[in-house]
Amino acid sequence: MKTILIICVVIVIIVLLLSVLTTSKAYQYKHTVDPVKKLDDLPGNETESEKEK
Repeated sequence: MKTILIICVVIVIIVLLLSVLTTSKAYQYKHTVDPVKKLDDLPGNETESEKEK
């Protein structure tokens, strides 16, 4: 009975440590966002003078 309790406590400690490590690594991750394109840079948005060329 004691060995089963010890094994259970060890498993709980391992799971707790892994979850803390995963959470701390997730908070350290730097998210990046692509810059917003201007309307002039998008295809199909030519002005009348550009269409004449």
